[in-house]
Amino acid sequence: MRGFRVVLAALAALSAGPAFAQAAGEDSAVVDTSCGHDCLIGHLDKYIAALRAGDASRLHVTGDVRFTEDDVVLPLGKGLWQTVTDVDRQGLEVADPITGNAAWFGGVRENGVPAIYAVRIHVSHGLIDEIESVVNRKTTMMGPFGDATKLHHDPAFNDVLAPEEQRPRERLLAIAHSYFDTVELNDGQVFAPFSDDCERLENGMSTTAAPKNGGFGAGNLSVGCLNQFKLGIYKINKRVRRYYPIVDTERGIVVAAGFFDHANEFDHYKLTDGRDMKTALKWPNSISLLEAFRIKNGEIQRIEAVFTYVPYFMHNPFWGPDSSPPQYAPQPEACNDACLDADARNVMKAMVGNHWQTVDWADKVGYGEDSVGVRIGEGTWATVTAVDDKPLVIADAQTGKAVWIGRIEDHGQPAWAAVTVTAAGKKVGAVDAVFRRKEYKAPYAEPAAAPSFGELAKGQRTSREDMLKAIDGFYVAFNAHQGQVPAGLADGCQWTANGQALGACAAPFVANSLQWLAGFRDRRVLAVDEARGLVAVEGFEDQPSVPRSFTGPNGTTMPNPTSYPRTLQVVEVFRFKDGRVEQIQRISSELPYGMQPHR
Repeated sequence: MRGFRVVLAALAALSAGPAFAQAAGEDSAVVDTSCGHDCLIGHLDKYIAALRAGDASRLHVTGDVRFTEDDVVLPLGKGLWQTVTDVDRQGLEVADPITGNAAWFGGVRENGVPAIYAVRIHVSHGLIDEIESVVNRKTTMMGPFGDATKLHHDPAFNDVLAPEEQRPRERLLAIAHSYFDTVELNDGQVFAPFSDDCERLENGMSTTAAPKNGGFGAGNLSVGCLNQFKLGIYKINKRVRRYYPIVDTERGIVVAAGFFDHANEFDHYKLTDGRDMKTALKWPNSISLLEAFRIKNGEIQRIEAVFTYVPYFMHNPFWGPDSSPPQYAPQPEACNDACLDADARNVMKAMVGNHWQTVDWADKVGYGEDSVGVRIGEGTWATVTAVDDKPLVIADAQTGKAVWIGRIEDHGQPAWAAVTVTAAGKKVGAVDAVFRRKEYKAPYAEPAAAPSFGELAKGQRTSREDMLKAIDGFYVAFNAHQGQVPAGLADGCQWTANGQALGACAAPFVANSLQWLAGFRDRRVLAVDEARGLVAVEGFEDQPSVPRSFTGPNGTTMPNPTSYPRTLQVVEVFRFKDGRVEQIQRISSELPYGMQPHR
């Protein structure tokens, strides 16, 4: 009888779910390979043709297709799709019928400006359901950037290897892993096998050959894949997060996607030959990449990569949902303005020397750095060597937050910071940091001193309700693009961004010159201080880089000042006096286009 009950229970369980099992993470025990190599390349060619035309409606996609550009989920047709003006007729194309993925590496023109591009598509039942793209633009950030109009992809990637030159799928993956294991914390120990003629192309530029005319490149230090890794050039890579969507055993190709996390916890290091190296950038950053390896006879022969800078520890949406930080409601009775002010100062003091353990943390803590979730003790915590001793701090028990604005130093290099601390009762529950470094260029001025605002006479103060109402009106006018000046701006109101004076607050509204901004979104009030007439607001400003020109109130044509899509995370402080805004102080960080808040 007992055995009979067990059988009945098993039958009941089967009736409630699938009758058969398959490998974990797979939809079926039989892999659909009906779309072979040539079929996938055909889908890829159609994708590139549609991109060249800037018309995503030409694509055959699923209703829930997921499209990312630089690891940000966007509606298909946004980002580069809106700004592209041409795409190379030939690129590096690879495919894997086992996984249903295909990838393309090549050059594009964006608003007429050359850029380097890579994309991975996934095809299921004849439709594209995943699109993962990386765009490398020529910006002010340091890094390799070749002539995107003259890209040369090694034809060896297209050649089918002789059977004796091929390796099984598992061996190809192991070799790709060994490459990244060598790059990670590169200290001279080499795990990967390289051919004697191994070459690497990064963003259209050889980084294993000696640079021409003494230009930028790792080839200045050593030539060749193996020699560079033996020298320990790439020690800045704290970790390499990666996955492998494409393996082609016939051609010996592996394509990886992922991130190099440059922690920059040190600003100089020794090569294995004793030479001293300085880190190019002084703060934490990551690069997002698609990288193709050509492996012959079990050795890495060719490497081609496209990568771009993203915020440190950026998340790839195809790896699963990002974690959400804990939410805490304000508790003024537990932590008043003075308590919040002290919390913000203590957090920033603890950043110097990475003494995060000295902060009284809640049981669950959220930390966002340039809108990416990071572990406390990593990121800028590990690079800050000094913080402002006279910052602007705005604390507000009604919101349960305090905003710290001032100067920080990464290994001695100054930068602006706007850091919001949220209380969890008497403890610190969340920290949200916005940083602006000089490498991102204007608007930027070296931080000498934080803005300073004294208490106003009682007759000069504006109520909390009226200040918030005026700020609502400001952003309505900001987003409307109708040439109307927001009510409540003082005649002498001045606007400053990252320490650089922008001029009169009303001027861009009068000229209707903000039309190139798609809008200010996801706005929230961080803190209000009636005694000093201050309101701190956070939001995201989208700059899609289209259209290329606008018409001003007098009929003149105004050019779009941006060359590529981007989003700014902004912390903006309004100073009210006598019921009117007399100053606006902004700190902004540049993020990939369409970036969403880490809240």
